[in-house]
Amino acid sequence: MEHVVTLSDSAGVRTVPLGPGTIADFHRAVLGLLAEAGHEVRLSGAPNEVEPATRFAEDREQRGYDPHGAGRLLGALLSADRVFRLFRSSFLGKVSPVHFFWGSFDLAVTRFSGRPAPPHPGGIPHLPDEVTREAYSHEVSSAGFWPGGAGAPGGPFFYSYAYPAPEGFGAAAVKPEAARFDEALGEFVLDYEAVRTAPDPDAALLVFLTTTYEAAADLAKWDRSALECAPGVPRVPRRV
Repeated sequence: MEHVVTLSDSAGVRTVPLGPGTIADFHRAVLGLLAEAGHEVRLSGAPNEVEPATRFAEDREQRGYDPHGAGRLLGALLSADRVFRLFRSSFLGKVSPVHFFWGSFDLAVTRFSGRPAPPHPGGIPHLPDEVTREAYSHEVSSAGFWPGGAGAPGGPFFYSYAYPAPEGFGAAAVKPEAARFDEALGEFVLDYEAVRTAPDPDAALLVFLTTTYEAAADLAKWDRSALECAPGVPRVPRRV
C-alpha cells in the first residue's frame, strides 16, 4: 500500500510520500509529521464500531488499494450527499449536517423531534456507551448510506431508522417498492443497486428518505407542522 500525506503548516503545504507499508507505518509517520510541525495530538489509537479493533500502532497486516473502487465509492458518496442535503433542507427543527462516520464508514443525516428519548442501551462495538447515549439523548429519525464491508453482511445500501422506534414502524408502508424493513438491523434499507438503476435515481432516494421519515414522525406523533418546510433551492434565499 502506497501512502502519501499532505501536511499544511506555516511553511506551506507539503506532500510527503511514505512508500509501501502498513497501518502502523502510516500511523507512526503521520504522528511524526504532526510533531515536526509542532502539533501535540492525543488519539484513542484504535478504530471505533468495527471488529477486530486492532490498535493503529500495532496493525501490520498488508492490505491492497484499489483506486478504481475508491473512485467509485467517492462518486457514490458525493451523489448521496447531494440528495441528503436536499432532504435536510426541508426540516426547520434541529438536524445534523450531512456527515461521514469514519468508524462505521457511512454517510448520514439525522433529524430530531426535540423531545427527550429513553437512555440508549449502548453495546456498539468499541464505542463508549456514554458517547452513544449522548448521541441518542433525544428522539431521532436518521438516514444514511453504507457501502458495506467491515466484516458485516449486505451492502451497499441506504438505510433509515428511528430511535426509539415507535410501535408499528417496521410495518409502515414506504417507497419505493424495492425498500424493505430488515428485522436484524431494525431499520428500513434500500439497496444501492436499486437506486443506481432507477429511471430517476435522485427521486428514488428522495422518496425513500421522505417516506421513512414520515413513518417515524407520524407514528411517534412529532409536531410535523412546526418542524417541516418546503425544500430549499441551492443559492436561493428562502422566502418567508
